[in-house]
Amino acid sequence: MSLALLDTHAWVWLMNGSEQLGPKARKAIQRSLGDEAVLVSAISAWEVAMLASKGRLVLDRDVGEWIHAALAVPGLRLEPISHEVAVASTRLPGLLHADPADRLIMATARHCRATLVTADQVLIGYGKAGHIRTLHAGL
Repeated sequence: MSLALLDTHAWVWLMNGSEQLGPKARKAIQRSLGDEAVLVSAISAWEVAMLASKGRLVLDRDVGEWIHAALAVPGLRLEPISHEVAVASTRLPGLLHADPADRLIMATARHCRATLVTADQVLIGYGKAGHIRTLHAGL
């Protein structure tokens, strides 16, 4: 895996040192970080902030500070939502995910030709159907 795109939960697991991030995914991400080839979609920053505001994600600091620190990791970069990705998220092939944020993440993976690191079974199934490359993030 050269270029990796972290799904929101995989990014949180990585940054929080969670054991939920499996060893295979952790090793692949570390390798890609060394190559400066790890992406996080801008929609993931929004998802983290929304989850924190609803109390569904508890962070060790203010969400803005957490995101700033999580984006400062060497080898990781924020991938903006371009108009091309926004439009592509409405034109994805195959069975589509109902969550707009996940659709943007899938479109970003396709646009960047990145492997999506996720534990979301719907997204993994989308990968098995040949629409994106995926790497299971979990154990």
